[in-house]
Amino acid sequence: MASNADTPPELLYGLNDRPPLPATLLAAVQHMLASFIGIITPTLIIGGVLGLGSEVPYLISMALIVSGVGTFIQARRIGPIGSGLVALQGTSFAFLSSILAAGFIAKAKGGGPDEILSLIFGVCFFGAFIEIVLSQFLHKLKTFINPLVTGIVITTIGLSLIKVGITDLAGGFKAPDFGSLTNLALGGGVLLLIIIMNQSRNLYLRSGAIFFGLVIGFVVAMGLGKVDFSGLSKLDWFVLPVPFKYGISFDFGAFLPVALIYLITAIESSGDLTATSMISKEPIRGDVYRKRIRAGVLGDGVNSMLAAIFNTFPNTTFSQNNGVIQLTGIASRYVAYWVAGILVLLGLFPMIGGVFQQLPKPVLGGATLVMFGTVAAAGIRILATVNLDRRSMLIMAVSFGLGLGVAAVPDLFQHFPKMAQNVLGSAVTMGGLTAITLNTVLPGRAVEDAEPEADRASLATSV
Repeated sequence: MASNADTPPELLYGLNDRPPLPATLLAAVQHMLASFIGIITPTLIIGGVLGLGSEVPYLISMALIVSGVGTFIQARRIGPIGSGLVALQGTSFAFLSSILAAGFIAKAKGGGPDEILSLIFGVCFFGAFIEIVLSQFLHKLKTFINPLVTGIVITTIGLSLIKVGITDLAGGFKAPDFGSLTNLALGGGVLLLIIIMNQSRNLYLRSGAIFFGLVIGFVVAMGLGKVDFSGLSKLDWFVLPVPFKYGISFDFGAFLPVALIYLITAIESSGDLTATSMISKEPIRGDVYRKRIRAGVLGDGVNSMLAAIFNTFPNTTFSQNNGVIQLTGIASRYVAYWVAGILVLLGLFPMIGGVFQQLPKPVLGGATLVMFGTVAAAGIRILATVNLDRRSMLIMAVSFGLGLGVAAVPDLFQHFPKMAQNVLGSAVTMGGLTAITLNTVLPGRAVEDAEPEADRASLATSV
């Protein structure tokens, strides 16, 4: 989901300008539409795969509220926290596989929705402190987490999640009509629509391809009788966030994969924020830039901690909103205040989450298949910037082999202790730790990106 950060066009309004109210509202709505589906989709996927049922509308509400609060913190810059840029915060796709792994650990112990969410939010809460601390040492992290390692991890995340997308497209895990022609046609139709709209010359159609594909698929599914709104009457009309509503628990086997993604996210967010600075015509070198990136990544960590406290999943910077800045020519951080207010307002009404929960699995699968494939493609794009010599090819081969291998053969470590199974059985953890270890210990110079940091900002991806 990385946006193009080539030479920025002339801005109509800079970072600290105050556009007229109509222009501000129009830009704010476009930012909200660009990020809305990205904010709620991870929750829909996690809720569906882990069987969280009636909790999903509340979780969606919390995702919207925390995204709004996090966006305000990033734009307003409270003390040392926040970049001061139009850096929208939203639920991160990068954590999906590790969160699902944590959920399955809780389910394997006989836990219900409360126990599952307690464990997930517990490990995400403690993991957030990793990014908070690392935000102050970003320059040292690049010794261990360079584009080679980042590309391997991001590619592994995308490839390991594709199974979830294709399973939903066919109807969902253990669905009685799994693989039916109706399901395949519905999911395939959504996929085709997204492809066609993504190739449109119309900027609105192209940027909203996922949104429009889901809406059209939803309408068609209603006509086929696959949508049931009867449960909406049981939902609350208005909710307020409740800190640690589901409690908090911890498991080291569930924590390690999450911790690894926080490590990667710290590096990726710095790239996203660099791209936003460039597009906003702000410095991308020097003390002001370095302080801004440090404060922005710190904001990411703090917002992820708030997310765990208020019952949603880790947040990160959404780079697709850079495209809205380019499209509108408005880089004013005051626009972000309005976006934050709109997101919080939407989150206070669970009925919104309840409607989206009715998205049939094939419709959601048609869209998520593209999203997960895009994650993998973004990882490959990062790897394309690396000098692929014999050393780096070996690291890639072993990391992908082990990471994707344990995903393909989940019983590989069945005779190991349970904690070891949870840690080693994660594709992201296995592939990521292998890449970090080999990149650190193998003789030879660690692979460096051929481009300067500022010039490769557009290659960073927020997933």
